[in-house]
Amino acid sequence: MSKKEGKILVVDDDQGVLYTAKMVLKPHFEMIKTEVNPNNILASLKETDFDVIILDMNFSYGTTSGKEGLTWLERILKSDPQAHVLVNTAYGDIQLAVDAMKRGAIDFLTKPWEKEKLLSTVRAIYELNKSKKEVKNLKTKARLLHDDLNQQYNQIISQSPAMERIFDAVNKVASTDANVLILGENGTGKELIAREIHRRSHRSNESFIKVDLGSIPETLFESELFGHKKGAFTDAREDRAGRLEIATGGSLFLDEIGNIAPSMQAKLLTVLQNREVMRVGSNQPIPIDIRLISATNMPIYEMVAGNQFRQDLLYRINTVEIQLPPLRERVEDIDILADHYLDIYRKKYLKEHLSFGRDTMKKLTEYHWPGNIRELQHAVERAVIMSSSLKLQPSDFLLENKHKKAPIKQNESYNIEELEKQAIENALKQCGGNLTRAAEVLGFGRSTLYRKMNKYNM
Repeated sequence: MSKKEGKILVVDDDQGVLYTAKMVLKPHFEMIKTEVNPNNILASLKETDFDVIILDMNFSYGTTSGKEGLTWLERILKSDPQAHVLVNTAYGDIQLAVDAMKRGAIDFLTKPWEKEKLLSTVRAIYELNKSKKEVKNLKTKARLLHDDLNQQYNQIISQSPAMERIFDAVNKVASTDANVLILGENGTGKELIAREIHRRSHRSNESFIKVDLGSIPETLFESELFGHKKGAFTDAREDRAGRLEIATGGSLFLDEIGNIAPSMQAKLLTVLQNREVMRVGSNQPIPIDIRLISATNMPIYEMVAGNQFRQDLLYRINTVEIQLPPLRERVEDIDILADHYLDIYRKKYLKEHLSFGRDTMKKLTEYHWPGNIRELQHAVERAVIMSSSLKLQPSDFLLENKHKKAPIKQNESYNIEELEKQAIENALKQCGGNLTRAAEVLGFGRSTLYRKMNKYNM
């Protein structure tokens, strides 16, 4: 221990033992409390949370049976089931020590003990107790984070007929372990549906692990998904579990699965077929037990036809397929979604009295929403931030009517690459250089946008 920490209670009817224990332990621990009368133990436990309790087994003069110690051991553990009790007896009765440990003692010492033995034993028990508390705290934090995250995603807001079949599919598939593929444009809520499937499944108390495959470089794909052994490559300084291994027992969400390179598709397929992974640098298979949910905004069937995506992998991941409708096909939801986001952002930006103007909702429902729900969310947030009145007016929403075709100029180029480059430049300008937003507007994955920008030297 780098600094003195830990609270120790020593209970013994021998003042000499108490004095020696205090002298040995005091230089190493924050607090040493000694108690000659066992009747004061429970009061001491109410006052202080002791890390280690050293308990003598005999208190009455002439007794050697250890029954008193066993009684007090039971009373201590009844008061604090997490107490770490080290029993201490002068008679070397191994059977008594075994009996005490069966009843919940953590270890035992035989008097007269060596000072080094006392210190090392108490320190080991203290470190064990500390580790248990840390693990408990981590589990508590993980549970709170899990609950908080679920709260962020637990609202699927809809009143449109287009979403009724989606809800029906989620209800049917959630209770199974079937692999699910969610298709839909950017911003349609694919992750929300994936989390809802997990939340309603029998794995809901286990991890939901998301992997954004569009953001993982091909060189790190195996390490991220399968893990690696120390020394497997230059930066592998320690053993590391991959996402598939971490997700065991829960659900694995592979977002943007259409972005996986063909060479990596084959490796993922092998893992899914064999239900085991091998870390990079190891030949030891590790069994996995996951519920696989995948999603993509890419035309996966066209990619299969063009040999860009393996057909056998597609069959493996789409036992059940859910196609999410774009927001333009669920117009009935625009107003309630807009109200939902307005409620969030007026609280966030302290504009509690802000509401929609009379003509504003008409503008929102007539807009094409190429970026879908995510674009609507960003539009409402921006409007709330920029508005200086009590009503959000149509002019607060800078929306382009993209579904209307612009007249073709006589000198306009028809070269596909030139048109694509111009579209990317326009999107980047519109989104202020924000690559993620630009990719959403263009209907690309981020990795696709990066590749095209490199292609056009942008």
